[in-house]
This record gives sequence, C-alpha cells and structure tokens, in this order.
Amino acid sequence: MQSLVTCVSDNGDHWMMTARAVLVCGFATGVGTVVLVQNKPGDWVAGDSAGAVLAFLLAGWIAVTVGVVMRRRRPESNFGLVLAAAGFAWFIAAWNNPGAGSSLVFTVGLVFSAAGLPVVAHAGLSYPDGRLGNWLERGALGVTYGGALVLLGVGPALVFDPPRQGCSFCPDNLLAVASEPEWVESLNLAGVGVVLVGAVVLIVLAGWRLIDSRPAARRGQAPVLLPAIAFLGAGAASHAHSLLRGSLANDSFGRSMWLIQAAALALIGLGVAFGWVRARRARSAVAELVVRLSESPPRGGLRDSLASTLGDPGLTVGYPIGEGRHVDARGNPVQPATAAAGQATTAVLRDGEPIAILRHRADLLGDPRLVEEVVSAAGLAFQNERLQAITRAQLDEVRTSRTRLVAASDRERSRLERDLHDGAQQSLIGLMLALRLMRSRIDPEGCFAASVMEAEAELRHCVDELRELASGIHPAVLSDLGLAAAIESLAEAVTARISLVSAPDERLPTAVETAAYLVVAEAAKVGAVTVNAVRDGGLLVVDVDAVSAPARLVDLEDRVAALDGTLTVEPDPEGVRIRAEIPCG
Repeated sequence: MQSLVTCVSDNGDHWMMTARAVLVCGFATGVGTVVLVQNKPGDWVAGDSAGAVLAFLLAGWIAVTVGVVMRRRRPESNFGLVLAAAGFAWFIAAWNNPGAGSSLVFTVGLVFSAAGLPVVAHAGLSYPDGRLGNWLERGALGVTYGGALVLLGVGPALVFDPPRQGCSFCPDNLLAVASEPEWVESLNLAGVGVVLVGAVVLIVLAGWRLIDSRPAARRGQAPVLLPAIAFLGAGAASHAHSLLRGSLANDSFGRSMWLIQAAALALIGLGVAFGWVRARRARSAVAELVVRLSESPPRGGLRDSLASTLGDPGLTVGYPIGEGRHVDARGNPVQPATAAAGQATTAVLRDGEPIAILRHRADLLGDPRLVEEVVSAAGLAFQNERLQAITRAQLDEVRTSRTRLVAASDRERSRLERDLHDGAQQSLIGLMLALRLMRSRIDPEGCFAASVMEAEAELRHCVDELRELASGIHPAVLSDLGLAAAIESLAEAVTARISLVSAPDERLPTAVETAAYLVVAEAAKVGAVTVNAVRDGGLLVVDVDAVSAPARLVDLEDRVAALDGTLTVEPDPEGVRIRAEIPCG
C-alpha cells in the first residue's frame, strides 16, 4: 500500500515538473519570438505595433496554458496536447523572419510557417475528447496538414537557398539541397490552394457538427468550435487573397486576417476554460442534490430534485417490479422505457442490476458526465425509493384485489337475490296459486280441504321466509331505488326500530351504497338505531347511533377499507356511535 502511494505521488510530481517545463518553454518561446523578429519587424505580420505584439503573445500563451491544464484535467484525452501544440505552432510560424539570426530557428520557421491552421483546426474538431468525429474530418484534416507541412513547408525548404534567391539578410537554410525558384513558386502555389480547399471543407464540417449536434452537446462545443471556425475562415480568406501571388501575403489584408486569427485562438482557450466553469457549476448542482437527498425527500421528491438538477421538468423515473413492469415513487404504473421523440432513457445500475430507469430529454446525453455524476450521487436514494415504490405497488395490488373481491361478492349477492326472487320464489308462488285453485274446486267440507289449506299456509310461510332471505342477501330496492329507500324498507322489515334522520337522494356507486346499507343492517340486528347519512364532498358519511357494536364488525371494516374508507366505533352515553366514511367520487 505504501509503495502504491509513493508511486502515485511520484507520478504526480513528475507531471507537475513536466507541466511547469512546458509552460516555461511556451512563455519563453513567445518572448523569444518577439525578440528575434525585432531585427526585421517589417517582414512580420505584427509589424512594430505594440497591440499586435500583445495579441500575438496572449493568443499563444493562452493556448499553451489551457492545453497544459486540460491535459492535467483529462489525461485520457489528447485535446490538451493538440491545443498546446497549436500555441507553439502559432509562435513558430514567425520564425521564418529574415531577422531570426539563427539558421536552425530560420529553418524550423520555414518548415512550420503554415502549420498553425491545421493544428488549430485539429484542436477545434477534437474537443473535448481528443478524437475526430468521422473519416471526412480525418481526411480533410490530413489533406490540410499535408498542404501546410509538405507543400508550404518541407518541399519549398528543400529547394530554397536564401542567398542565391535574393534574401541576403536571411540566415542559412539548413534543409536546402538545391536552389530552384520555379519549384519554390510552384510548391507554394499548390500549397496555398490545397490549404485553402482544406480550410473551406473543415469549416463546412465544423459547422455541420454544430448543426447536427444535440442542444446540450452544441452548448458544450460551441465556445470552442465557433472560434476555431473563425480562425479557419480568416486563414482561408488570407490564403485566397494570396492565391494569385503564389505565396502567403504580408500586406494590410493579411495582417487583418492574422489579428482575427489571434483573437480566435485566444477565444478557443477561453472557451475551454468556460467549459471548466460549467463543469464546476454542474458539480455544485450535484453537491446540492446530495444535500437535498440526505434530508429524506418526500414521496416523489427524488424525481423533482433530479428534474431540477438536470434542467428537465419532464423527467420520469420508473422502478422495475418484475415482468417488465415499472412504477413511479407512488406505486403507479409508468412506462419509462418507452421514449418518445426527443427523449432517451438511462438505466441506473446497482451490482449490475437496473434499479431505476430515467426517461429524459435526449440532449442531456450531450453532457454525459453531468448525467453520470447525478445518477451516481442519487444511487442510494434510488435504491431506497425503489423499495418504497415496490411496497406501495404491492399495497395497491392488495387493495385493488380486495376491491375486486368485494365487487365480485356484491355481484354474486345480487345474482343470488335475483335467482331466489325470479326462480324459487316464483315457483313457490305458482304452486301456492295451484293449491288455491285446487281448494276452490273441492268440497270445502271434505277431508282434503283442511290439508290443502294447511299446505297453502305452509307455502305462504316459505315464500315470506324466502323473500326475507333474498332481501337479506341483497335487497332489490337498494339496486332499484338507492340507499334512502333501502333503509326505509329495512325499517319496515326488521323488528328493531330504525330512525332515519337523513340520507342522500342521489344515486351513488353500487359498492358505496351496499357498504353503507350493510353497516346500518348489521347495527339494526342488535337493537334500535338512528341513522344519519350525508354526502360531504367526495365522502359519504354514515353515522349510526346503536345500542352496541355489531357482531360482524371486522367484516364491515374490511368492506369499507376495500373502498379506501374508514369505519370507527366510539362509545356514547346511550351505546356506541358507528361512523363510516366512504369515498364516493
């Protein structure tokens, strides 16, 4: 463990030393470039303008500094190296000045005089992960590199002998193997044309990348890619202006384009720094999310916190409960895996298993680090809310199942009442009428008359008992006329006294009327009751003053609870008060 810590520490120290060395080298290169061109400032695009010199130094220094820091922040990306190289290329492009005073410096300047444009384009198109997007970008960039380094760099340097070609003040060209002015002119002309075409194609590709990107990716890339497009545009304009001359122009137009490039290069570095500010704001948002989640957010509060942090009010969170089903924090069914147009889904994994599915705006994937950090910060909260959501879903399933059972029971009671009324009762009544007809046709004084009358009386008694049984199972008046009429009918049928104070005249859902009726009917079996049923908003409130609690109190509680209602029994001076509160829509 100690050796591992030592190794990490050594690597960190090595990196810091390398970074400091690169920064010192970058600053020294800029200052040295300004110093060496002072012998011949007229042959340099900045001339003797102090403002132009300052712009030259700031552009290169910003690119080198930001590139080094970016490499430190994202070592897996080559973008920092490319941006730092762009800063050095910006400085080295001025080394082909006749007043350089060093053959080596002058030769390097000849080779890399046009390298700044492809390197800056490479940096812009590879932001932030250091990779180019497709083969078109790689091909166009390769052609531009070839035109800048080969046709405008190494090629002319091989056939350019300064003293023999009229540059008596120039240092020696260490690469010169011949003196061919026509070749120099032809290579410069070809190089200017190739770099011009390459710059135009790269501008189109960079613009298309911005247009084709998702909004979040566009917001992240625009601060870097737009200045890169401006740099390429100014370079393309300068090359087009120089095309007829066959070499890069150093006139007033060329200097104006050069100043635009200086500003664009500085803006590229500042755009990268702006991305760091956005990342810090994202981390602050994640930290605030962690604080909010540590305070045990209310039901559904996790979704609200995520929506606020990610800036997506329409974000949906679903928790898998098996068989491809998902529920939200309240246990309600949702379909987060079904993403509409402009939406995407992100799975939250724990031990390799999905514990939540997020449906959100598709453009959030343009900032994947933010999504990953938010999901990571909320991992434990997702797990806790998932368990709660599963519990609520199971409770809802139990409640729904109980409601279905009650509804099925009521349907069966109603069916049984109809069968007794329309079947057995009607058959007995028909038989009683047949006996009555038989009795009218026999001798009333005969021996059979008394037996027939006794059978008829027994049948009448059976019909009354059957009618009472059917009414107890499910009174037809309840289905036909409603709760008030059913309670009044019950008052006439039972031996106990029932005083009805009030009852709603409107019809209510069948299950609600049945539950309220059974509460009154069970209480009336014990003794006299007083009934007061009123509708209070979305509730049917039934108050029954009874002598004592009914025997089937538990059954009544289950029936009322199946409708999301409550049943309470409280003692009062004359017995008990039974209060049922049943939602009725």
